[in-house]
Parts: sequence; structure tokens; C-alpha cells
Amino acid sequence: MNEIERFAQEVAANVKGLAADRDVQALSRIWVREITRHKYTYNFSWLGRPIIQTPQDMIAMQEIIWRTRPDLIIETGVAHGGSLIYYASLLELMGGDGVVLGIDIDIRAHNRAEIEKHPMAKRIRLFQSSSVDASAVAEARKHVAGGKRVMVVLDSNHTHEHVLKELELYAPFVTKDCYLVVFDTLLDDMPDDLVQNRPWGQGNNPKTAVREFLRRGDRFAIDKDIEHKLLITVAPDGYLKCVKD
Repeated sequence: MNEIERFAQEVAANVKGLAADRDVQALSRIWVREITRHKYTYNFSWLGRPIIQTPQDMIAMQEIIWRTRPDLIIETGVAHGGSLIYYASLLELMGGDGVVLGIDIDIRAHNRAEIEKHPMAKRIRLFQSSSVDASAVAEARKHVAGGKRVMVVLDSNHTHEHVLKELELYAPFVTKDCYLVVFDTLLDDMPDDLVQNRPWGQGNNPKTAVREFLRRGDRFAIDKDIEHKLLITVAPDGYLKCVKD
């Protein structure tokens, strides 16, 4: 065994230990609950744009993208555009012609202007539409053409109905060994007082949609190792690996 393999085995053992440590897992859930009250994820940016994600999840996304080498990343939910720019910058580092397609029902003018003038804009395509409209799916299909390796990230409307529909529409685009990542599944684990004036909450959120989606087929499996090693994540049970063509 060489040193690289030895280190990989050490990391795997670390992750296994974290998964088995109930106290650490419980403390992490409590910590996530309490930082959510302070809008923790709003505090970070990437190359000048607000990203509205935990740094831990973004490290996980970097690992996934480097390992799976997608040619196309489809993200529903654009907001300030920080995550689009983050994924585009990773594709830029890897070389090739990879692009990120961002779909949102309302791409606000000031956000669009900042995204379009950014150095990473050359790898970003924007499409304004509800992610579950036929026009958005047709746009995604256009970019998928040509045998590309495809990753999908869902981060728009967080109701069960909407996310389940997104899963049904976009999962077929994901290629084997790539990922379909569903953010904000933690909503099912958070007290409803943290989700005020929103149509989603406990029992009606991305995690409930993921559970129903997975019951309907076996093409995807939850990659539990990711959340076990992160501890701090907005996507428990949301890192789905495509295990079948």
C-alpha cells in the first residue's frame, strides 16, 4: 500500500468513526439549529458574490465536482449567483468546456447584472422560468445534448410538491456516478419557528420529497459518508449519487 492509499484509508476510518459517534452527530444537529437562527449561511461569498451556503457543503461540492468531472451542472435557484460562480470557477480550473446552467423563476436585474459582468460569466448560462415549466426542462435538455456528464443541484422552491416535481424532471439528466444534490433537506429537522412566512416546514420540504422519490426507484442512493464527515450541512440525505444508467 502506498502513502496515498494509506491516507485515504485513514480518512475513511475517520468518517466511519464520526458516523458512529452519536454525541458528535447530536451536537452537530443542535449547532446547525442554533446557527440557523442567525442566518449563518448568509455570511459567506465566493469571488465577490453572496453564496448563501455553508462552507462545509461547498467543500463537499468541490470534492464531488473534481471527482466526477461533469461537463454540465444544472442548478435550480439562482439568488445572488454565488453558487453558480463557484461551480463555474471549479470548471474553469479543470479546463475543458464545462458550463453551469442556472434556472430561476425570478432572476433579479441587479443580480443578473453582477453575474453577467463576472469573470466566470463565460461559463454560466441563465434561464428565467419556473424550474418545473416545460420551457425550463427543454432548455436543460438542449444543454444536455451530446453525451455530456451531467450533475444537478436543486435549490429553489422548497415545498415537497415542487422538489418532487424537480426530481422527476431533472433526475433523468444525471449521468451514472454523478450527483443530484438537494439542498435544504435540513428543513425537516428544524423547528417550525425557524421557518416563518414560508410555504414549507416539517413534513413538507425537500427531505420529504427525496424520501418519496427514492421509494419510486433505485437509480439513486444517498451518499451518507458526505454528511457524516461534514457534520455541518444543510443537505442531510440530500447528496444523491446516480448508481445506475
